[in-house]
Amino acid sequence: MTGFISNINRRFNTGSIAVKYIYINVGVFILIRLLIIIFRLFMKEAPYLMYLEMPSSPELFMQRPWTIITYMFVHIDFLHILFNMLWLYWFGNIFLQFFTGRQLGGLYLLGGITGGAFFLLAYNTFPYLKQLSSMSFLAGASASVMAIVFAVSFCRKDYAINLLLIGRIKLIYLAVGVLLIDILAITSENSGGHIAHIGGALLGILFAVQYQKQKDITGFINRLVDLIVNFFAHKPVFKTYRTDKNFSQSGNPPNSRHSETDDAYLRRKNAENRKIDEILDKLKHSGYESLSADEKKKLFDASRN
Repeated sequence: MTGFISNINRRFNTGSIAVKYIYINVGVFILIRLLIIIFRLFMKEAPYLMYLEMPSSPELFMQRPWTIITYMFVHIDFLHILFNMLWLYWFGNIFLQFFTGRQLGGLYLLGGITGGAFFLLAYNTFPYLKQLSSMSFLAGASASVMAIVFAVSFCRKDYAINLLLIGRIKLIYLAVGVLLIDILAITSENSGGHIAHIGGALLGILFAVQYQKQKDITGFINRLVDLIVNFFAHKPVFKTYRTDKNFSQSGNPPNSRHSETDDAYLRRKNAENRKIDEILDKLKHSGYESLSADEKKKLFDASRN
C-alpha cells in the first residue's frame, strides 16, 4: 500500500499540469463518492455538496462565492468524470505540444470561471431558465476542458486527429461540431452544463485570438495564483545576528536596510517566473539555438532550483 501511494505521489509530482488536474479531479471524486455512501447508509443527504457546487441563485452565490472555483473540480457520476478526464488528457496533451503548462493551468481556471459566469447570467436572464434558478447547481470540469479544446483548435486550425468510425478530421471541425450540439441542447435537462460549455468555448477562442496578437490572457490569473501560493507558502524566518562593532547605535544588524520585504520578494519572483515563461515559449517555437547566452543561463539556473 505504501508503494502504491508513493507511486501515485511520484506520478503526480512528475506529471504535466494536465495530469495534475486529472489527479485532483479524481481524488475529489473518490472522496465525494465515499462521503455520499456513508451519508446514505445512515439515511441522510450529503449537505457538503451545496457548498462545492455553484448555485444559479445570486443570493446563494453571494453567500458561497468560492463555488465558482470549486465547482470545476466536482463530479458526482462516474461517466461524467470519465469523459471529462479523457478529454482533458487527450486535448491537454495536444495543447502542451504548442503552449506551456502555465498557460494550460491558467486556461483551465479561466475557462471554468467564464463557464460559471455564463451559467449564472443565463439562469437569471432568460425566463425559461429563471424559473429553475432556485434549484439549479453547476458541477464538473467541462467548461474548463472546452476552453482548452477551443484554444488549441483555433490556434492550430490545420491540426488533425483520427476518430473512430470517422477517420481523420481537423480539430477545429470537431470543436465547432461540439459547440453546435451545446447550442441546440440549451433547453435540455442539462441546460446549465451546456451553457457553461459555451462560456468555456468562447474563452478558448478569446485566448486564441489574443495569442495571435502576441497577448496571453492567462498571465493575470497565473500571477494571481502565484501570489496566493507564495503568500501561504511563505514562512517567517527568524535570524540571529552576531553582536560586533559593525552594529549601528540603533542596534539593527548590519546591512538590515538592504533586506528584502515580502512584497518586494513576491514582485521579484513573479518577474523571474514571467521571464522563464518567455524563454520557454521561445525555446518551444524557435529551438534551443535561438536563445541568447543570458537566456540559456537563466534557463539552466531555473532548472537547478
